[in-house]
Amino acid sequence: MAQKRTKNEKIRGIQAVLERHRRFDFRYIPLLGDWVMPDKNYRYRQRGIDKFLTMFWRTLLKLFTRPFLWIAYGGVKVEGRENLKALGKSGAISVCNHFNYIDTLLVRTAVGHYRSYHTMAPWNNKTGFAGHVIRHGGMWPFSKDLAATKNLVAEMERELGRGKIVNFYAEQAMWTNYQKPRPMKDGAFHYAVKFSVPVLPVFCTFQRNKRGHMKKVRIHIMPAIYADESLPRGERIRDMKRRAEAAWKECYEKAYGIPLVYED
Repeated sequence: MAQKRTKNEKIRGIQAVLERHRRFDFRYIPLLGDWVMPDKNYRYRQRGIDKFLTMFWRTLLKLFTRPFLWIAYGGVKVEGRENLKALGKSGAISVCNHFNYIDTLLVRTAVGHYRSYHTMAPWNNKTGFAGHVIRHGGMWPFSKDLAATKNLVAEMERELGRGKIVNFYAEQAMWTNYQKPRPMKDGAFHYAVKFSVPVLPVFCTFQRNKRGHMKKVRIHIMPAIYADESLPRGERIRDMKRRAEAAWKECYEKAYGIPLVYED
């Protein structure tokens, strides 16, 4: 009798099929919970009591993130903090691999709980208590509503000008516990060029235990990538993306000691 596959084995099987077909942006995880598409009234910028609640949730997340990550994964280490320090007070767009439901906590740990904002898909704009935390925790949902998108872009420009870091999951879809880097979309680099800020590549590596669960997570902050101003705008976007993907690839191969090879 064939042994029943574990949940992690099934997920890796799905990822292997998608990898063979180069469908790296395919979202295989079903949507969970109720959500709302942000409209023109969505508050990307928090004022009054909402501003106080934002500071409250950011502080709470900062206090509990490190012990939580230690319990969940047996410790998290950040490497390359000197590359973050080299930014000085400049704003930046960070790009991190998307492999876990709580990887925003990892990015916060790496680049700063008070300094970072995190873009996300519209369906992550949950209702109820989860939505409350998302709205006040520095997480920005994209929207199909043009007025909401305009407000988001305006707030992004404002925070980047204040030296903040706006994180993108440029692969677009989350693949749980997937170790390899995936190709990125243009969006993060479009905004980097639009607002004349560098891109900060961040890549997380980890080990797996016998049950396939993550442990010993390492967050790698790589040197910031600046646009080549001699190139036309479209070429600048593609050039920054190419260099960010190369940085991820180099980090992967160095951390795991193997070349990056996708299923054939």
